[in-house]
Amino acid sequence: MIKIAERFQVSHFLVFYLIHSVQFGVGVLGFQRVIAEDSGRDAWIAVIVSGILVHVSLWMIYRILQESDGNIVSVHQELFGKWVGGFLSIFLSLYFILMAITVLRTYVEIVEVWMFPDLNVWVFSFIFLLLVLYVISGGSRVVAGISFFGVVLTLYLLLTFLFPLQFSEIKNLLPIMDHSIKDIAMSTKNMSLTIIGFEALLVYYPFLKNKNKSKKWAHMAVAFSTLTYTFVCIITIIYFSEEQLGKNVWATLTIWKIIELPFVERFEYIGIANWSLVILPNVCLTIWSASRCLKDAFSIKQKFSQIFVLILAYIFVNLSETRREISLVNDIVGQVGFYIIFAYIPVIFFLTIIIRKIRKAKEKSK
Repeated sequence: MIKIAERFQVSHFLVFYLIHSVQFGVGVLGFQRVIAEDSGRDAWIAVIVSGILVHVSLWMIYRILQESDGNIVSVHQELFGKWVGGFLSIFLSLYFILMAITVLRTYVEIVEVWMFPDLNVWVFSFIFLLLVLYVISGGSRVVAGISFFGVVLTLYLLLTFLFPLQFSEIKNLLPIMDHSIKDIAMSTKNMSLTIIGFEALLVYYPFLKNKNKSKKWAHMAVAFSTLTYTFVCIITIIYFSEEQLGKNVWATLTIWKIIELPFVERFEYIGIANWSLVILPNVCLTIWSASRCLKDAFSIKQKFSQIFVLILAYIFVNLSETRREISLVNDIVGQVGFYIIFAYIPVIFFLTIIIRKIRKAKEKSK
């Protein structure tokens, strides 16, 4: 049983920022090319489909947790016992660590390629993770606060996607549904790396006040993320030709290059620098979730699990050096995230429903 004192809990509406901040990360800077490889100009449809599937998965998460005595660690122990449940909790912790590594290493690569080619990755990642340690040491409320500011302070960047409209061709969207269902399904799968992160709710659920009221805010967050990604995807499709999009690894950054303002010549520098405010809550929440899984599974102090997780993340962030290695890590995390969303969560959902019905039937028969 996991009970959280009220002074450590956060208001139910903050789940909107917790979910959106971790969904809307480094992926938005270059997801367009990945999902357009299979479905081309119909890629925006795959974004909407993936958003709908996330809503279903989120509904399952709430059903799994609403009758439990804690978070996913408690559910693991309830369903599988101490040892198998503990192993699953370790796996989930490793998954969150991998997410943090992927987000941070990809952002470092962007800074290297677009701004500072001679950047010392060891020093940069050490300073960044030191900041992460400072944030998560403050507890769940500080993490929620950073997520709030990470969303609010960077909302203005959405306006930058209006600049390409003057050079865009709406006809690039036509004909709609020009690709097969299989192609759109493949693009939906490729979208998984971009939309994952919301499943951290499995860990921080006990920290929410008025859990039932948080449901609508959680679904609003997913809807907002889906609409934002759809908007960015459509803008990208009508601005680039399919051939151009296929060659742009970072389509969003290329769009920012055309922005001309009286006070700044290279807006992509502003965008990349500001994106650190998006990346920070992303890494903080995943690192915090990983350490919390270990804390609840093995009854150790979270400050020790946080340091262990950060050291692990720091080592692996710096082991990935080439573009191929970074892409491989991204692919692995995307694949694992896909199966967690569309296999692990549904299996846990059906098992909890079945086992709880059996228990209720036994209690009635007594």
